[in-house]
Amino acid sequence: MGSAAHTSDTAAPGRLVLGIESSCDETAVALVRGDGTIVAQAIASQEAEHAPYGGVVPEIAARAHAERLAPMLAKVMGDAGIALDKVDAIAATAGPGLIGGVMVGLVSAKALAMASGKPLLAVNHLEGHALSPRLADAGLAFPYLLLLVSGGHCQILAVTGVGQYRRLATTIDDALGEAFDKTAKILALGYPGGPAVERLALEGDPKAVPLPRPLKGSAEPHFSFAGLKSAVLRAVESGAHRPADIAASFQQAAVECLIDRLELALGRAGPFPALVVAGGVAANKTVRAALEALAARHAMRFTAPPLALCTDNAAMIAWAGIERLAQEGEGFAGDPLDFVARPRWPLDPAAEAVRGAGYKA
Repeated sequence: MGSAAHTSDTAAPGRLVLGIESSCDETAVALVRGDGTIVAQAIASQEAEHAPYGGVVPEIAARAHAERLAPMLAKVMGDAGIALDKVDAIAATAGPGLIGGVMVGLVSAKALAMASGKPLLAVNHLEGHALSPRLADAGLAFPYLLLLVSGGHCQILAVTGVGQYRRLATTIDDALGEAFDKTAKILALGYPGGPAVERLALEGDPKAVPLPRPLKGSAEPHFSFAGLKSAVLRAVESGAHRPADIAASFQQAAVECLIDRLELALGRAGPFPALVVAGGVAANKTVRAALEALAARHAMRFTAPPLALCTDNAAMIAWAGIERLAQEGEGFAGDPLDFVARPRWPLDPAAEAVRGAGYKA
C-alpha cells in the first residue's frame, strides 16, 4: 500500500484524509492516515497522451483529469472499504500548476466536502513535496534544509515547520526537471524526458563533453540551467559527441551545480540537522548519491522520499492536509469553499523577486 506506519511529531495518528492531485499530468487519489499509512491510492499517468507532442499539453491534461478523476475516487474508496463520512477532511492541490488541471481536482474536492460536510483543505502542491519526506520517514523532524527539484521548480528552502518556509535560492530561468526534459527532446529520447536522460547517461562518459556549470562558484545564491541546455543543443548539432556522452555530461554538470549551490546555502544559513530532497528529480539516482555524499561531509542526516513519493502523487497532498489539521487543532473548519485555484503559489511569499524568470519562485 505505501509507507510504514509511524507517529509524526505533529500529525494525529487517527486522522484520515482523502487527497487529490491534478496539477500536471498525473491524476492521483489517495487515502492516508495520520500514522503514515497509505490506506489506498491510485495514480493514472498521461504519458501516452502527451508523448506525441514531446511534453505536456495543458488542454489534453485537463481533459484527462476530468475523465479519470471520478472513477479513481470511487476505486480508492472501494479498495479501502471506507465511506466518505468516515474521512476527516478532503485535501486537494489548489496550485501551483496547470490551471485547468488544478481546477478539476479542486472543484471535485469542493463538491465532496460540501456533500459530506467535511473540511476542505486547499494544499500548495509544493508543500506536498516539501512535507512528503516526513510521510515516509518517521524520524524526520523540523528544521531541515530542503532541495525541491521538479519540472517546474528548483529551490533551496529552510523548512522550520508546517507552513514555515524560507526560500534561500531559486532558479532564474529553467528548473532542473525542465532542463532534463528539454535535453531529452534535443536528444530525441521521447517523453518523459528525465528518466530517459538518466538511463542513457549510464552508457556515457560524464567527462567526455565540455559543458558549462552556470553560476558555479558565484556569490549569487540562485540556479540557472538555460545556458546548460543551450550548450547541449550545440553539442548535438556539432555531431562530435555520442548521445550517451552528452547525456552523462549534462547530468554531471547539473549535479555539480546543485552541490555548489547547496554548499553556498549551508555556508550562509546553516547548519541544519538534515538535508532533504523532494520533487520529481529526486528520483534520479545520481542526484541522490551526490546529495547523500554532501550530507555526509556536513554530518547531516540525508532523507529522500521513496521513488513513488517523488513524482506527483496524492498521498503527499493528503499528508500535507494531515499535518495542517494537526497544526490547526480541534475546531478547524478548513478552507472556504470559494478558495480560488492558483497557477502560481510561492511557498515563501516574502521572498525577494530575483532577476530572470523569478516568477517561478
